[in-house]
Amino acid sequence: MAALFGSTIEGLAGRHSPALRPEQGLSRLAVDRLRRRHASLRRTGPRFTDRLFFAALPDAETAERIAERAAAWRARYGLTGRLLKAGYFHVTLSTVHECHRLPDAEEIDGWMARAGGLSMPSFQVGFDRLMSFANGALVLTGDDSTVGLEVLQQRLCDSLDDTPRPARRYTPHVTLLYDGRHIEAEPVEPIAWTVREVVLVHSRVGQTTHRHIARIPLG
Repeated sequence: MAALFGSTIEGLAGRHSPALRPEQGLSRLAVDRLRRRHASLRRTGPRFTDRLFFAALPDAETAERIAERAAAWRARYGLTGRLLKAGYFHVTLSTVHECHRLPDAEEIDGWMARAGGLSMPSFQVGFDRLMSFANGALVLTGDDSTVGLEVLQQRLCDSLDDTPRPARRYTPHVTLLYDGRHIEAEPVEPIAWTVREVVLVHSRVGQTTHRHIARIPLG
C-alpha cells in the first residue's frame, strides 16, 4: 500500500515531463520515435478506469479566466485539441489510486486521516509560463511563483507515505488541452489564485468527469 503514496502514478501514456528535444542529447529520430510511442499508448486506451488524486483547484472565477486564455492560445497556435472545461482545471498533488474500480470506503478514510494531519497555511500561487509537455499536454507552469505548491506536495506525500523520503521530482502545472503540435515555453501574463484547501478528486478516466470526494482546508 505504501507504494501508492510515494509519488504521483501517471503511467507511461500520461507522464508529465518536459518536452523532449534533440539538443538534450537525443537524436531527432529518437525524439520522433518517443513521441509516436506516447501517441500510440494514448490511442490504446487506459489500463484502468478510476483514478483518485489529491489536487489544488482554482476558484471558479480563476478557472473561467484560465478557460478564456486557453481558448485564445488554442486559436493563436492553430491547435485542434479539445479544451478542458473550466471545472476540470486542477494541479495534481498526489495520485493514490488507479484501478478498474473505486477503493473501499475504509481505504479512502485512511488516506483522509493521513492527509488530515497536513500542516500548512493558505498561500498564493501563480502560473506565468505556457508550454507543451512531451505527452502532448499544453500546460501552464511557473517558477518561483509555484514554490508553495512544491512545498504542499512534499508535505502531503510525507503525510501519506509510511516512510517519508527526500523531495520528489515535481512540476506543478495546469493542463489546458492535448494536441500533437508542440509549443515552446513562453512567458505569459500570470494567472494567480489563493490555495485554501486540498481536494480528493475521483476521475473517470477517458470520460472527463471529476467528482470531489472530500476537502482538507489549509490553516
